[in-house]
Amino acid sequence: MITTADVVVVGSGAFGASAAYHLARRGARVVVLERAALASQTSPRAAGLSSQVRATPALTKLAQRAVAKLASFSADTGQPLRFTQSGALKIARTERDAEQLDREVARGAAAGVPIELVSVAEARRRLPILGERGIVAVTWSPTDCNVEPSELPIGYCRAAEKLGAVLRSHTPATGFVIGPGGVEGVRTPGGTIATRAVVDAAGAWARLLATALGGALPVVPTRHQLLITEPIAGVGPEFPIARVIDANVYVRHERGGLMLGGYESDPLQPDLAALGPSFEMADLPLDVEVLWRLARSVREQFPIFQDPAIRVAEHRTSDPDDRRPLPGGAAARRGRCLGDERLLRGRSQRRPGAGRGNGRVGPRRRPHARPHRDRSVPLRRPRPRRDRAPRALPPGLRRPLPELS
Repeated sequence: MITTADVVVVGSGAFGASAAYHLARRGARVVVLERAALASQTSPRAAGLSSQVRATPALTKLAQRAVAKLASFSADTGQPLRFTQSGALKIARTERDAEQLDREVARGAAAGVPIELVSVAEARRRLPILGERGIVAVTWSPTDCNVEPSELPIGYCRAAEKLGAVLRSHTPATGFVIGPGGVEGVRTPGGTIATRAVVDAAGAWARLLATALGGALPVVPTRHQLLITEPIAGVGPEFPIARVIDANVYVRHERGGLMLGGYESDPLQPDLAALGPSFEMADLPLDVEVLWRLARSVREQFPIFQDPAIRVAEHRTSDPDDRRPLPGGAAARRGRCLGDERLLRGRSQRRPGAGRGNGRVGPRRRPHARPHRDRSVPLRRPRPRRDRAPRALPPGLRRPLPELS
């Protein structure tokens, strides 16, 4: 058992593995602790999408750098990554959302991100499965990309290990040694690792970890689901990502079929403290009817999902996409914790396009400041549904928690 390290990274998902790799590349002695198998929890279940035009120049620059890092990942690390620069369409179905697209085109031009308004006919030429009804405006972003999410964290893990990082799977951080100047060690079942720096990359467990370190990380893990169909004739990797703004739905190609995902108005939010140490993301209950409701909400734009011949090949829970990095969210006390989670109305959020794995820390946020709202994607307060009876939830799973300040 290693007893000392310059940095202990807790979590081996895309954020933790990237932090370990970039720290090791700079000569740091790094230990990665993972409570389960390496890179096995939320990261490999992600949608693997990018979106570069963000609400502020700083966030847009961070997203641009993330796409550049993804493009050069294999060359930089020597590890495989399925990277497809398919481009992306963003669809407005209301005049209000069309105005949003106008602003995004202007922001893209200012930041040097290729993005333009295109006709519905041009959008359908690029994405033949797109319907023509109900569309007010569409933008085309040719440099947006998608990746195979499972390859990113494990690739960074392997690359970090080659640089000398020590990877410890099935080894949770069970506690911390806190001294007058901050963190002094990380406790594990095999002993204590002396260190002066801890990176909190624990994903859904990040808030619990930050609390143990004496910090506050304003995130709540939130279930996000997606499905992947069996192969469909004519569907290929050249199909761009498509997003429908007001429906909060996205579609992209995947393994010869289509991926569909979106954001629920009443998502499950697990209380990981109540679920206990044996809980893993694979244990989270799934509800495919949520996805069929989302598919019905975009049936004019994507009638293909109403075809009874369509078969689901995979249904999984994913981490919601990130709207905003919080690199300073739990770094209020020197030497204790570097939070790398995401905040959207108090929910844990992720996506590669907003800075995952880019090796650089984004703009800092004052520890107690409310984050700037990213208006490039409409945010809606969860509201109770009256069209169906409440679901019976397993212990430790509950309806949306109160928003965190």
